[in-house]
Amino acid sequence: MTKPRLSLFLAAPRGFCAGVDRATKIVEMALEKWGAPVYVRHEIVHNKFVVDGLRARGAVFVEDLDECPDDRPVIFSAHGVPKAVPAEAERRNLIYVDATCPLVSKVHLEAARHHENGKQMVMIGHKGHPEVIGTMGQLPEGEVLLVETPGDVATLEVRNPEHLAFITQTTLSLDDTAEVVRALQARFPAIEGPHKEDICYATTNRQNAVKQVAPKVQALLVIGAPNSSNSRRLVEVAAAAGCDYAQLIQRATDIDWRALEGCSAIGLTAGASAPDVLVQEVLDAFRERFDLTLEQVVTATEKIEFRIPRIVREPA
Repeated sequence: MTKPRLSLFLAAPRGFCAGVDRATKIVEMALEKWGAPVYVRHEIVHNKFVVDGLRARGAVFVEDLDECPDDRPVIFSAHGVPKAVPAEAERRNLIYVDATCPLVSKVHLEAARHHENGKQMVMIGHKGHPEVIGTMGQLPEGEVLLVETPGDVATLEVRNPEHLAFITQTTLSLDDTAEVVRALQARFPAIEGPHKEDICYATTNRQNAVKQVAPKVQALLVIGAPNSSNSRRLVEVAAAAGCDYAQLIQRATDIDWRALEGCSAIGLTAGASAPDVLVQEVLDAFRERFDLTLEQVVTATEKIEFRIPRIVREPA
């Protein structure tokens, strides 16, 4: 039986970013150095395949430091943690490794600098996301106000409109964030923004690649986890760029083949916490069903690498 023809446009960059790569390597190296179990506070990155793989090797994922014994190492996830967490780890004399993405740490330092200068912070982000919890937890309660939409800006109560600064979650949609920034600047003309864009290079690059792919295809699949902010934003970006069908999938088994019937061109990308093995798995699934023509749409080349903390690089 002849397979139907299909053009598949593969967005690049896609998949693992430098922060995610660093965080997963930290857990792997910690297991090699100290042996199992190694405890990880929260999912190291938001991807079930990655987390399950590390769990199989001896990583134990917990949501609170109280669940960690005193005699085993603990790793803080790539999303960052409130200041109280490492303080408690030090009080208990725990061995701990901070796997916070350096670009998230940059936002933490930015918030601290504004606080030292007497400014109240406004954070653009999603309530309950671990990165937001970690960033807001860098400063005393009430010093960081959270907004998600331009509507939130309209009802925001601040201490002094002349002494404000804003920061953003690193994994947001560029376009949606721009709307909120415009609302903040319109209501608070004196508000100070970041010297450099808080939304990370990997988020920006993956969104730009999707914007290039979306007009070429009738459907676009994003490999990523439902709790992955940057992956969910890619779905939204694809829809906003004119793609009729944009769907988040975790694995090849999640593909709704009936929804793709009649398509002659499909796009594929992966969120920053999705490993390349899952991309290859999805490509194999397409090759089984279609006479596939593969075309990469490259909008940027990423060469960034982040240094692994010395505590896991040094021998035990």
